[in-house]
Amino acid sequence: MIQLSTLLTIALSPLFGAIVAGLFGRKIGRAGAHWVTILGVGLSCVLSANVLYQLVWGGAEVFNQNVYTWYEIGGYSAHVGFLVDRLTAMMMVVVTFVSLMVHVYTIGYMAEDDGYQRFFSYIALFTFSMLMLVMSNNFLQLFFGWEAVGLVSYLLIGFWYKKPTAIFANMKAFLVNRVGDFGFLLGIAAVLYWFGSLDYATVFGNTAAIEGKSVEVFEGMPWAVPTLIGVLLFIGAMGKSAQVPLHVWLPDSMEGPTPISALIHAATMVTAGIFMVARMSPLYELSETALHFVLFIGATTAFFTGLIGMVQNDIKRVVAYSTLSQLGYMTVALGVSAYSGAVYHLMTHAFFKALLFLAAGSVIIGMHHEQDMRRMGGLRKYMPITYWTSVVGTLALVAFLFFSGYYSKDVIIEAAKEAIHHGNWVNQYAYWSVLLGAFVTSFYSFRLLYMTFHGEERFRHASAHDDHGHDDHAHDDHGHHGPVEPHESPWVVTLPLVLLAIPSIAIGYLTVGPMLFGDFFAGAIHVDAHHDVIRQIGEEAFHGPMAFGLHFWASPAFWLAFAGFGMATWLYLIKPGSSAWFREKLSLPYRILQDKYGFDRLWINGFAGGSVKLGQLFWRGGDAGLIDGVAINGSVALIDRIAAISRNLQSGLLYHYAFAMILGLIGLLGALLWVLG
Repeated sequence: MIQLSTLLTIALSPLFGAIVAGLFGRKIGRAGAHWVTILGVGLSCVLSANVLYQLVWGGAEVFNQNVYTWYEIGGYSAHVGFLVDRLTAMMMVVVTFVSLMVHVYTIGYMAEDDGYQRFFSYIALFTFSMLMLVMSNNFLQLFFGWEAVGLVSYLLIGFWYKKPTAIFANMKAFLVNRVGDFGFLLGIAAVLYWFGSLDYATVFGNTAAIEGKSVEVFEGMPWAVPTLIGVLLFIGAMGKSAQVPLHVWLPDSMEGPTPISALIHAATMVTAGIFMVARMSPLYELSETALHFVLFIGATTAFFTGLIGMVQNDIKRVVAYSTLSQLGYMTVALGVSAYSGAVYHLMTHAFFKALLFLAAGSVIIGMHHEQDMRRMGGLRKYMPITYWTSVVGTLALVAFLFFSGYYSKDVIIEAAKEAIHHGNWVNQYAYWSVLLGAFVTSFYSFRLLYMTFHGEERFRHASAHDDHGHDDHAHDDHGHHGPVEPHESPWVVTLPLVLLAIPSIAIGYLTVGPMLFGDFFAGAIHVDAHHDVIRQIGEEAFHGPMAFGLHFWASPAFWLAFAGFGMATWLYLIKPGSSAWFREKLSLPYRILQDKYGFDRLWINGFAGGSVKLGQLFWRGGDAGLIDGVAINGSVALIDRIAAISRNLQSGLLYHYAFAMILGLIGLLGALLWVLG
C-alpha cells in the first residue's frame, strides 16, 4: 500500500534542499549546497522507484487522495492532492533519476561558477515543481506545477544574468509560454464551467456530460465542447512542449548552463505537455477534430524543425532542434490516440537525450567552452568516455536496432501508418512527416558525431578567443592562448554519462512488451476501441522484443535512417569538403533553414515588436498625450494662470483689502436677498 507520507517525502525533499541551498548557501558552502540538494533528489528517486515497484509488482492500488483544501466557494472547491498510478509513477522515476544525474554532473560543470549554490537551489526547486505537476490529482494543482516549472525555467535560462543573450532568451521563453498558458488557463476554466469540478476523477468519470454539446465561441460559429476544451488545453502544451509555432523559445534557451538543457529541455519540462495530453485522454477521445489538430501540429514540428538541425553548427543547438523534432513525434502519437506510445517515447527519449545534452556539455568543458562544431574534430582520442557515450546516445536517437529509441520511435511511425486506414489527409501528412523525419534525424545526429569527434583536429587552427561559439561560463579559461588542448571531463561529469547510457541501450528491450503492448497503463490512459492503433500493431507485429527488432528489414524508416547515416558519412567523414559544394548548390533552402523559416523574425518583429509599437502608441496618445498633456500638464498650466492673475490682486495695501472685503460683503448680501426674494 502506498503511504501518503511517502508521497509527501518524494515531493518535499527536493523543496527542502532548494530552500536550504538558496537561503543558507553562504553558510553551508558549495559542498553543503550540492550535498543537501543531491540527497533530497536522491531520496525522491529511491522512493519513486519503490512506488513504481509497489504498483507493478507489489499489488498496490492506485493512490488518489486530497491532502488539504485550498478553498470552498459555494459548490466549488479546490484541493492539493496526489493521483499516483503507473503513468504518474513512471514519470516520477524519470524526472527524479534524470534530475539526480544532472545534480551530480553540475558539481563538475559549475565547479568554479560564482552562482554555484544558487544554481543547485534552482534545479532542486525545478524538480519539486515538476513532481507537483505529474503527481497532481486536479487541474488547479496541475496549473500550479505548470507555472512553477515555467518560472524556474525562466530563472535558469537567464542564470548568467549579466549576459545579454541569456536575458533575451529567458524573456523570449517567458513571453512565448504566456501565449500558450493563456489558452491552457481558458481550457481549465472551460472544464470548471462544464463539469463544475477540477478533480480528475470527477471530470473523467462524467465525460458523457459534454458529449454532443456545443458552444458559440464566435457568433454563428458553434464549437463542440470537447473540441474547444481539447484545443485550448493543447495550446498550453504547444507552449510548454515547444510545438510550432510556439517552439521558438527552446533553441534560444541553450544560452543557459548545459545542465539545465538536459534537465528542462530533454527529459522534464518540455515533456509536461505530452504527459498532460496523455493524462487527459478521456477528454481527447471525445473529439476527432481536437486529435487532428494535435496530429497536424506534431507532424509539422517533427519534420520541419528537424530540418533546421541539419544546418546548425552550435553543438547544443543541434541537440535542441533534435528535441523539438522528437517532441513532434510524441505529439503525432497523441494525435493518433497512441498515448502509450507517446509517453513510452517520452521515457526512452528522456534518457538518451539527457545523455546527448550532458555529453555536449562534456565536450564544451573539454574544449575550454567552445561550442562551434566547426572548431572541433578528432576529439574521440582525447575524450573516450564522452565519445562512446555519445555514440550510444546517437544510436538510440536514430532508432538503431535494439536500442531504446528503436522500439519507441518505430512504434510511433507504425501507429501513424496504421491510422491512415481510418483517417484523412492529416493522417497521410503525419505519416510521411515522421517517416521522412527518420532520414533527417539520422543525418544531423551523425553529422554532429563526425564534426565533433572525427576528422581533422580543427581546434588546432582556432584561438581560444575566437569571436563566437563560446559558452559564457564563469570559469572560462581566459588565460589560455593559442590552440585549444582538449581533455576528458572529471568523473562527476562522465559518471552520469555512463549511468544514462545504460537505459539508453537496454530500457526499450526490457519494457516494450508490458508498457506498449501490455496492460501497464490500463486505467491511467483511455483509448476508444476504434482508435486503438497500438493494440492493432501488437496483434499484427509484436511477438517479443527480439522478434520485433528483427523486423527492421521490412521497415522503410530503418532504411531511411540508414540513408541519412550514409549521406552524413560521405559529406562529413569520407569527403568532408563536399558539404560546402552542397551548401552552394542548395543555397536557397540552406538560407531558409538558417533563417529558421522566419519564425524568429515573426515573433520578434511581429508579436514582440508589434506589442512594443502598440505600447508606444498608447504611451504617446494616452499616457503622454491625454494623461501627461491634458490631465497633468493642463491642470498645472491652468493653476499657474489662475495664480498669475491672483498674484496681481495682492498689492500689500490695507485699504485695498478693506475695499475688497466691503465689495464682497455687498455681493454676498445681494445674493442672499435675491435667493430669499
